[in-house]
Amino acid sequence: QLQLVESGGGLVQPGGSLRLSCAASGSGSSLNNYVVAWFRQAPGKGREAISCIKSSGMSAHYLDSVKGRFTISRDNAKKTVYLQMTDLKPEDTALYSCAALSSGYVCYENFEDYDSRGQGTQVTVSS
Repeated sequence: QLQLVESGGGLVQPGGSLRLSCAASGSGSSLNNYVVAWFRQAPGKGREAISCIKSSGMSAHYLDSVKGRFTISRDNAKKTVYLQMTDLKPEDTALYSCAALSSGYVCYENFEDYDSRGQGTQVTVSS
């Protein structure tokens, strides 16, 4: 089981950008064969799946409201998956979390289907 740590969140003005990182650590912490997904949860709302990237580098996207603005990518050498977020809106305010699954071929939309999960990084979009 991996340890995942998210970073890169913060306060940003509407229209701004952030890049979130999901870094794996611990012994045997290679991400090469893992599916990794990003989720978010706004106050008072359920958790949403944003995007997922397979071990092949192919990605799946679940949230229409962020298409064209959010991009998922991975750097296996750095054991890190990124979520580049542009043109941020107040409704993007949420706790953003990543999760990983050792079966590298299938993405899932439920956070609980992943066997490693991070604690999250807060993103607040406000003027």
